[in-house]
Amino acid sequence: MSAEASHGSAFAAVADALVDYFDGLYFSDTARLGRIFHPQATYACATEGKLLHLTMQEYFPIVDKRPSPASRGEPRVDRIVSIEFAGPVTAFVRLHCAIGAKLFTDLLTLIHVDGRWQIISKVFHFDLKS
Repeated sequence: MSAEASHGSAFAAVADALVDYFDGLYFSDTARLGRIFHPQATYACATEGKLLHLTMQEYFPIVDKRPSPASRGEPRVDRIVSIEFAGPVTAFVRLHCAIGAKLFTDLLTLIHVDGRWQIISKVFHFDLKS
């Protein structure tokens, strides 16, 4: 397989894996999120002026408690902006999505372990819809 073909299939594999991410957020479904997040992943944000840093054990219960965007009939605005590779098992993804009044820019670092792509780091910023 050529390097270009290998890169294309890796790009597609990362994009396919992110379906669980987008669906998990839209449906507030931590089973789906558990398929894309590595159990030791980091979740961080500083938009509100201080560091918010959570483990998956802290983050998933928050998702479980929140009404899903789907249940509120919110339109989906999921969009992968870019996927970059640092090697065959490390990827960096910039994407946009929305939940409630917040428009998110997520910066995800993924690693390919245990036969699949998994998010090991999520750092994000949000703006409020005007």
